[in-house]
Amino acid sequence: MTLLAAHDLHLWRGDLHVLRGLRFELAAGQCLQVTGANGAGKSTLLRALAGLLPLESGSVQWRGADTLRDPHAYHSELAWLSHGTALKADLSAVENLRFSAGLRRPLDAATIDAALARVGFTQRDGRLARQMSAGQQRRVALARVLLLDCALWLLDEPTANLDVRGQQLFAQELAAHLARGGLAVVATHHALSLPGDALRELELS
Repeated sequence: MTLLAAHDLHLWRGDLHVLRGLRFELAAGQCLQVTGANGAGKSTLLRALAGLLPLESGSVQWRGADTLRDPHAYHSELAWLSHGTALKADLSAVENLRFSAGLRRPLDAATIDAALARVGFTQRDGRLARQMSAGQQRRVALARVLLLDCALWLLDEPTANLDVRGQQLFAQELAAHLARGGLAVVATHHALSLPGDALRELELS
């Protein structure tokens, strides 16, 4: 059964027609890999799906209903990761996660530590986000996605700045999310490897 559907999406950025009648459908356990050259509209598409950019025409449907009818219900099932990490520079990893993910669900220290371990964040010296490497910040941002425990992941270049091990850990978590019946839209320059018919592809030009 289709959970996420995009119907005839059109969006302009200034004089540039970025999304041109774009359509796709995703069911539980499926991931849409969005590829294309820089400027092709990958981030624009994700922001539109997240409700952060208004569409000129077309609609996004979640569980058979237009997302504009009940945006709160839609957003409560959505985990969004932009190209940036959205971390508070003067908070530690744990403080960032307690602040951001904690707004959506109750979290204890053990749950936060477990999420950080799943993405390979091993730093336990309490350093602030501004003192972390770009790869460490990315791991914390991915831990936030895990903690939100949402059915739909919208991820913009999730493996940016990650080393090989970090990329492997992300691939494992994505596969596990899909196996649990979740779904994802992932903008990436790196090909995803997923089992069976879980992977669908969309190339923007």
